[in-house]
Amino acid sequence: MNRKKILAFVCFAVLMFALGSSDSLRGIFAPVFQEKFVLTDAQLSMMVTISYIGNLLFLSIGGKLLDTFGRKRVMISVTALWFLAMVLNVVTENYVCIMISMFFALGASTLLNTSVNIMTPVLFAGSAGLMVNVFFFIQGIGTSGSQFLLGRYVFSYEGFRATCLVLAVIGVATILLLFLIPMNGGAGVQKPEEFRTDAAEQKKSVFVLFCLMFGCYFIAEHGIMNWMLTYCIQAFGFTSEKASLYLSVFWGGMTVGRLVFAGFVQKMGTKKSLRIFGAAGTVLFCVGVIAGQTGVILLSLSGLALSVLYPTMVLLIQQMYPAAVAATRTGTIISIGTIADILFNSVFGVIAGAVGYRMGFMILPAAMICFYISLCRIFAGTRKIGAENL
Repeated sequence: MNRKKILAFVCFAVLMFALGSSDSLRGIFAPVFQEKFVLTDAQLSMMVTISYIGNLLFLSIGGKLLDTFGRKRVMISVTALWFLAMVLNVVTENYVCIMISMFFALGASTLLNTSVNIMTPVLFAGSAGLMVNVFFFIQGIGTSGSQFLLGRYVFSYEGFRATCLVLAVIGVATILLLFLIPMNGGAGVQKPEEFRTDAAEQKKSVFVLFCLMFGCYFIAEHGIMNWMLTYCIQAFGFTSEKASLYLSVFWGGMTVGRLVFAGFVQKMGTKKSLRIFGAAGTVLFCVGVIAGQTGVILLSLSGLALSVLYPTMVLLIQQMYPAAVAATRTGTIISIGTIADILFNSVFGVIAGAVGYRMGFMILPAAMICFYISLCRIFAGTRKIGAENL
């Protein structure tokens, strides 16, 4: 690696680890917040809602900002916002201020990890598939490591503030590193008008398929994150310890798989990787749910196959669209997918209450099948618009 790549690797690795830790704070310290501020369950759930709103807002406008003002300038500015959100947590003891912090911290975090995904092909040309999965592995280590350590050793409001102080310091270091990294690409590289072709209608249909693919994938993956524990307990009578073990296997596979399979993604390429891992993940996921209690272990193991899908899907967008509009398209597509995710989680509890968790959970394999069909249709569409060499 040359000096530029070493600086970029250190910067992105530190940033992704910090973002993973930051994203986990809401879940880890929720009981602490509830006790300190005497919150109702509804008030506590507002933290989840406000963070989703932050995600949507930052993604919906962030992609356009990245394309308009340049990736480096926007990444530094958004990292500064994330830093200020951490500082607010350090100096405040107010529920409303915590909500404001969650809005900016989670929104900035989502835009920053998307920006890392966007910039990786620029800074690590020739090894984008490998590096993007390594960075997301590091983010997973930040999340799982924080869940393991903070919940055991600093489970208090003072522990929360101390953690935010450490993250704020990391934020300053990241900003300094970002200033040192020469980033090409972004605003002014290419004009969108130069890419208008007679295949505009095909491009439009591919955009719709991208939105459908991300939305269905988010429903499936986040459905496991939010509902698998309850599903195992309610549908099969598992103890909470046994159910959490299966969930841990799923997320452990998601984290480890990004490191183990990063080299395979680099060697096989984006298109072939998504086809193979998408098919394997969909089969394991669907069989795991349809088989019921005996299939829960397969559902857990599907995390290994699913691990590389999200970062590689975002990489696919970068390869599909010209540099001048890639960030805008990425932000829009992920935003629409996130809306589908929010709508699903808002109604799933009602559906499960009406038909039972066993039947209600069938929505998830249906979403995975829809995801894979959309993926295959995208690849068929790329041949029509001359982007088949992905």
